[in-house]
Amino acid sequence: MNTFGHLFRITTWGESHGGAVGVVVDGCPPQINLDISAIQFELDRRRPGQSHLTTPRQESDTVEILSGVFEGKTLGTPISMLVWNKDARPAAYEHLKDVYRPSHADFTYQEKYGIRNWQGGGRASARETIGRVAAGAIAKQVLREVSGTETLAYVKQIHTLEAEVDADTVTLENIEASPVRCPDPIVGPKMAERIDQARRDLDSLGGIIESVARNVPVGLGEPVFDKLKADLAKAMMSLPATMGFQIGSGFAGVTMTGSEHNDPFYLEKDDGMERIRTRTNNSGGTQGGISNGENILFQVAFKPTATIGKPQQTVDMHGNEVTLEASGRHDPCVLVRAPAIVEAMAALVLTDHLLRQ
Repeated sequence: MNTFGHLFRITTWGESHGGAVGVVVDGCPPQINLDISAIQFELDRRRPGQSHLTTPRQESDTVEILSGVFEGKTLGTPISMLVWNKDARPAAYEHLKDVYRPSHADFTYQEKYGIRNWQGGGRASARETIGRVAAGAIAKQVLREVSGTETLAYVKQIHTLEAEVDADTVTLENIEASPVRCPDPIVGPKMAERIDQARRDLDSLGGIIESVARNVPVGLGEPVFDKLKADLAKAMMSLPATMGFQIGSGFAGVTMTGSEHNDPFYLEKDDGMERIRTRTNNSGGTQGGISNGENILFQVAFKPTATIGKPQQTVDMHGNEVTLEASGRHDPCVLVRAPAIVEAMAALVLTDHLLRQ
């Protein structure tokens, strides 16, 4: 489906090389002070053409709000947002209209619907995430105003290069200071070099985005099917190019004993305030599918960009074997632009559960 969320619900629309892309946000509480420049800031973090490390497609991705906001405040009615496609080049994909690109959605869309938009992937393009980021920017403002919650994401790993980042203290400024959005000052520049080399080699790279949500209220999440970690997993795995999700200790937890993995409770006393904390956070901020007040920490794996310049063997719609050498504009590594998208999806999930709670 094209709709995500229970109470804070979004519906995205549009294709990569169509007239525009956008989103309708339904269920946003009224009287939230909405900063449109903050929405634009998030879209700027996601937009193409940022550097030689991203696709050269040039889009300003300027957002237009068509409804749901009056005198700087949300009305509680549907918020419709639109971004025009200014640098669309559908004719550049004419030679691909009958060809199934390896690891793209061409074949599955054609089999499912009997028709597909072959212009840049159509609905399967990552350009669809513009709507998610715009909606997530609203969700971030709801979280900040209602509960003081912050979501951040950054590049943790590119190919075999892994960064050291303190999730408890990292800031947006640290992340944005890096051209690859890796706040590790030693590993970040090496990642940029590795991505640029892949670009020159007509190849691509994957990696891992790590995300942290801080100051999350206790009690978010439902106990069985709509566990907070389950909804976060669904949100992240709905993103283009994602291949894996883990929260807290994740798969590394299988190498630990129960005594090593359990998060002991203690009573924290600070300036006359008392609250129950855990000394470790292997659970990643949730227990029993419900937030426990600790930082929510998770990772998302992204595959190497499917479009590459090297020759690849494939078939066309008629079953003929062909050799494909893709040309055009694509990211050598999607992770450079992914942090804003991961943050947006985390904010959407948290806002939805905040309203449900």
